[in-house]
Amino acid sequence: MNTHYIVLFGVLLLFIIGLFGALTKRNLIKIMIALGIVDTGVNLFFITIGYISGKTAPIFSKQGLTPGQMVDPVPQALVLTAIVIGVAVLALGLSIVIRVYEHYGTLNVSKIKKMRG
Repeated sequence: MNTHYIVLFGVLLLFIIGLFGALTKRNLIKIMIALGIVDTGVNLFFITIGYISGKTAPIFSKQGLTPGQMVDPVPQALVLTAIVIGVAVLALGLSIVIRVYEHYGTLNVSKIKKMRG
C-alpha cells in the first residue's frame, strides 16, 4: 500500500475522531480538544496534498535547482497560516469557556442549556 494512502487514512481518522468528539461530548473543554484534533487533521491533509515524492521544499533547495525539482510552497504557507489561526481560535475558545464556567459554574452543555431556560 502506498504511504500516501496511509497518511490520507490517518487524516480521515483524525477528522472523524475530532468530529465524533465535538458532536458527542458535553464538556466544553473536551469539545475544544476535539476541534483541535479536527484542525490538526485538516492541516495534515493540506501537507499531504502539497507533498510530491522526490521533490524538495524551496527552503531546503540548493543552488541550481529548477522550479520543477521543488514542491509548490503555497500549501506550506497555508498550513503555517492555518496553524497560527488555529492556535488563536483555540485560545479565544478557551477564554470563552473560562467565562462560561465563571458565569454558570459548570462546563456541561446540557446543564447550561437548562439554566438558561
